[in-house]
Amino acid sequence: MENLFNKLTTVNTEDGKTVSVAGNNYKTIISGKHTNNEYAVIDMLVPSLGGPGPHSHPDIQEAFYILDGEIEFTTEEGNYTAKKGSFVNIPKGGMIHQFKNLRKNLAHMICIVTPASMEEMFEEIGTPVETNTFLPTPEINEETIAKVSEVGEKYGQKFYPADYFKK
Repeated sequence: MENLFNKLTTVNTEDGKTVSVAGNNYKTIISGKHTNNEYAVIDMLVPSLGGPGPHSHPDIQEAFYILDGEIEFTTEEGNYTAKKGSFVNIPKGGMIHQFKNLRKNLAHMICIVTPASMEEMFEEIGTPVETNTFLPTPEINEETIAKVSEVGEKYGQKFYPADYFKK
């Protein structure tokens, strides 16, 4: 039987699914389906004031490389402003974190998750869109929170209240 995971993988710019998640634009460059679930690579476009709320994923390492703009990462250890060319690693273990684009310009970053699965969660909770098409941030109500929490739990994610870091 041929081992598909020991072959060269190439991805063209038109390949991959793009979804809107909480107003952000996430395009799966390569999914776990192509890497034996070892990792996934996601291209993230984050509009002004965009970014996820506080969350954690104990069994997933998440790494970000900032291609353009500035993103503020917040953890219980403090804040870090990642500018173009910066790299941020969220290790396995469940560190609670969030990121926000606090500038007026669009921020662009590459996210690598190890092992893969987060891209599948984004596809399940997101809305398919064309690249560079941004939907408004959906209304956050009890129904939305329940759905996102249920899907997140399925993928090893835990979500926290928006004001978690203001305590």
